This record gives sequence, C-alpha cells and structure tokens, in this order.
Amino acid sequence: MAIIRCLALGLMGSAVMGVMMVTLFGWSPRGDGFEHARLEALMLLVMGQVLTVPIGLATGIVLAVTQPARTPGYVLGGITMVFGILVVVQGWATSDWADERASGIGDPDGESVLGALAALSGAFTVAIALIIFVVRSVPELSQSPRVRSRNAPPRP
Repeated sequence: MAIIRCLALGLMGSAVMGVMMVTLFGWSPRGDGFEHARLEALMLLVMGQVLTVPIGLATGIVLAVTQPARTPGYVLGGITMVFGILVVVQGWATSDWADERASGIGDPDGESVLGALAALSGAFTVAIALIIFVVRSVPELSQSPRVRSRNAPPRP
C-alpha cells in the first residue's frame, strides 16, 4: 500500500517540480496564447515525472519493507483522481491543437506526441486513484483499522 501511496504522490509531485522550474529558472512559453502555455506546462509535467515517479517508487518500496502497511485514504484517492482527469483533458486538448494547426513553434508531430504522452500519464494517474478507492472500499483488502461507534455491539 505504501508503494501505491508514494506512486500517487510521485505523479502529483511532478506538478510541484514544474512550478519550481518555472520560478527558479525563469522558464517561459515560447509562443503567445493559452495553448503554448498549456504545452509548456505539460512538457514540464512529463519532465518532472521522469524524476519524481522513480523517487516515489523507491520511497514506497523502502516504506513497504520497513513500516507496517496502511491503506491510502479517500482524500488521496480523490485528489489523485482530479489531478489525473485534469492531465488527461489537457493532454487531449494539446494533441488536438497540435494536430489541427499548420505552423507554430517546434514540430507539430512532437507536440502531438507530447500531448498524447501527457494524456496517457493522466490515465495512469486515474487508474492509480481507482486502485486506491477499490483497496480502501473492500474490507478484505484494506489494511487500516475499522472505527466503530461507542454504542455498536462488538463484532464476532
């Protein structure tokens, strides 16, 4: 369960890394308009995932070996789901924009592939969120203790 939790945090941590690259290194879009800014944001997101996902996986493996298992919560699943859906939608929109324009910055085929790669990354993030929800919802899979009310009779 720690691997799933850290993988979700690694996928979303790439957005933080992208913001850091923009603020620290002064990264700015090459073209004008929202589409160019969206393309640059997705490029930074994919570049950030190259670093944050392996770090998240390594951290998850270490935590899975050294600490008792705890099931990820619904909040992490919800935030991961929203983030994944946002990345999928923006990736598709970037791919469509790159496919239908004739000129602009860079290679339209490369920009289209980048949008498709970002959409695939978002779909993987949504799948991780669904795994978190399923694991949390099924009592046999959940490793978190169940809370019972004071007035409820004890379970057999």
